[in-house]
Amino acid sequence: MASAAQSSTQAVSTGDVDPAANVFQLIQTHQEKAARLPPVEEIRTVLNQSTRGMLSTFSQKLEGYPSGSLVDFACDADGSPILAVSSLAVHTKDLLANPKCSLLVAKDPEDRTDLVITLHGDAIPVSEKDITAARTTFLAKHPDAFWVDFGDFQFLRIEPKVVRYVSGVATALLGSGEFSKEEYQSAKVDPIAQFAKPVASHMNRDHGEDTKLIVQHSTSIPVDSAYMLDVDSLGFNVKAVYQGNTYKLRIPFPRRAEERKDVKTLIVEMLQAAKSQIN
Repeated sequence: MASAAQSSTQAVSTGDVDPAANVFQLIQTHQEKAARLPPVEEIRTVLNQSTRGMLSTFSQKLEGYPSGSLVDFACDADGSPILAVSSLAVHTKDLLANPKCSLLVAKDPEDRTDLVITLHGDAIPVSEKDITAARTTFLAKHPDAFWVDFGDFQFLRIEPKVVRYVSGVATALLGSGEFSKEEYQSAKVDPIAQFAKPVASHMNRDHGEDTKLIVQHSTSIPVDSAYMLDVDSLGFNVKAVYQGNTYKLRIPFPRRAEERKDVKTLIVEMLQAAKSQIN
């Protein structure tokens, strides 16, 4: 995997790209060099940041058929999804009869071409001694879920067996594959990803033009706009518009960000490099 230091950046101005050039080839060339987290770390990080997925269970009412439910969840320190379920819910009855299930999570629920992860495992009731920790984990992601304390609710933990992933057009370079429980649980959650929302919100609200310049400089594509989606230690992802078409692009940092303040430093450096080329 390419490191952030190995990724190349080419200067761009609106005259550098022939309007007839194959923008897909430009994107592919750039994306192949753009540093990103190892797949298992990216999968672990995406699941850790996610809060909702499609739970599939073995239906007790319709024997032999699967049953699907949208559920809220939060991953614990081992990467196991924690569910707060009502005894009245069909999926709860299914799981208590047969704990085997899967949880499908889409990185971008509105974009079917982006990363999709399916965690297969067994949904086990959280033990009495671990309920407080499970409740804390769940409420950290769902602070308004006052109903978890209702008498008919309980916490279940999905203990992973296999984690599979597939990436569509938007993240094709990540490919597809699967990880064992041991591989998944030993992977680290990226430490910078937890700051993605405030960083992206700030950039999109106050520095949209700056993001566009950085994307142009990094990709050699004179995009019309760029919206920051998320951030990790090795770079950030954007949704960019070019000639009326929308693309998701990976923009690598010149080096790894070790802590939150590094993100600001790196973005400033990238902006200065982009502006110096224009000047």
